Amino acid sequence: MNTIQPLNPILFEIGSLQIHWYAVLIISGALLALWLSIREGKRVGIKSDLYFDIFLYGFPISILCARIYYVIFKWSYYSKHLNEVFAIWNGGLAIHGAIIGGAIFLIVLCKKRREDTLLVLDTIAPNFILAQAIGRWGNFMNQEAHGGVVPGADLEAQRQFLENMRLPDFIINQMYINGAYYHPTFLYESLWNILGFILLIILRRTKLFYKGDLIASYILWYSFGRFFIEGMRTDSLYAFGTLRTAQIISIALMVGSALFILIRRLNKNKREKRYIDYLENRFFI
Repeated sequence: MNTIQPLNPILFEIGSLQIHWYAVLIISGALLALWLSIREGKRVGIKSDLYFDIFLYGFPISILCARIYYVIFKWSYYSKHLNEVFAIWNGGLAIHGAIIGGAIFLIVLCKKRREDTLLVLDTIAPNFILAQAIGRWGNFMNQEAHGGVVPGADLEAQRQFLENMRLPDFIINQMYINGAYYHPTFLYESLWNILGFILLIILRRTKLFYKGDLIASYILWYSFGRFFIEGMRTDSLYAFGTLRTAQIISIALMVGSALFILIRRLNKNKREKRYIDYLENRFFI
């Protein structure tokens, strides 16, 4: 068992510059989300320039906010290791920080451009959760964001537990960390996000969704899954006691998004047009 070697988190090197899988996967997910959002935006009459600006300015702002969020809640460590504050290639990006920072930037930009903020968010929501699914594999390469040790009296039993889940060897081997096998919670969240992406792109072509429901449904879906998966992780940021920060935020986001959807349906005066009414061609996914 001790001969198992983890995958190299560095994709390649150019001189002293190291290109990490973590960064490549996050950027790849963001680029895919950009392309899909531009395609969907054209169908509802939103210019591509807006999405390029969201990517060029909003993406780095989101990364910065994700790091700031993480460092704040881990300040007891980073206050003693200031040289690591900006070492994001080693991991340590909090998705809730990215969502908050990115959302604020997008709202300000849409107001400045006089774009329909909810409609823009609706076109982005399914693609953003897909980007999150891809980004989680960066955690896999870094052997982080994993759960606790899997059941088993010894290493053989632990490995058998993962094999019974029909996981490929490369995932099982990467989950062998410091002499034990761990739950691949990165995979659980990635699969949950992919399922959310599939549901959102199917349902957005039905009459179920009004404008604003897509972004609210994304928040509700992601937060529900994140709440339970977070409870399995060993690297969580804690608010107080055993309650984890991400779980508190997930509860708040679930309640907020559910109320947003419910109240607008009960109040016909505030009901928006259906999302499909904005589409020039509703038969494209």
